Amino acid sequence: MTTLPLMLDVNAVQLSDEQFYQLCVTNPDLRVERSAEGVLIVMSPVGGESGAQEADFITDLNIWNRKTQLGKVFSSATIFRLPNGANRSPDAAWVERSRWNALTKEEQIKFPPIAPDFVIELRSRTDSLKVLQEKMQEYMDSGVRLGWMFDPQGQAVEIYRLGQETEIVALPTTLKGEAVLSGFELHIPTFA
Repeated sequence: MTTLPLMLDVNAVQLSDEQFYQLCVTNPDLRVERSAEGVLIVMSPVGGESGAQEADFITDLNIWNRKTQLGKVFSSATIFRLPNGANRSPDAAWVERSRWNALTKEEQIKFPPIAPDFVIELRSRTDSLKVLQEKMQEYMDSGVRLGWMFDPQGQAVEIYRLGQETEIVALPTTLKGEAVLSGFELHIPTFA
């Protein structure tokens, strides 16, 4: 996915959380995130291979969650308002049920002001590895407990754990949800 940062002069234009929400609602075909510094990041749609793989990840996560009823699963269309002020949309996310239920109804309806417990990012052919790694680190700095960043070009997955060094695992592999997603396993073949 190609990203295009839109630089706004923060002295001239500073969107409030409500204004950013209204920008997104008014332009539903526009995929946009906002950095902690207020930079709007316009993202292109993903291609067929990336979209299908993303759907597989969400499906597997949702099947596990329906069995366990431990939380809520979210697609890449969901924007989370992180504690640092950034508005980010991981390719897949999961929030533990009690944390989700602690939000007000309005917070659940709009962009939830919460860092997910678990995120997945899938690097598309046009994504910069460095930019995606920085985004994963931002998730960890915001309190995400476990994150997987899939890199089909490198045939690897980077595993991010809160307070730990990043682990890189070659594909194919089976990933376990550890203490965050108890009993969840994801079998990953090599990417085509």
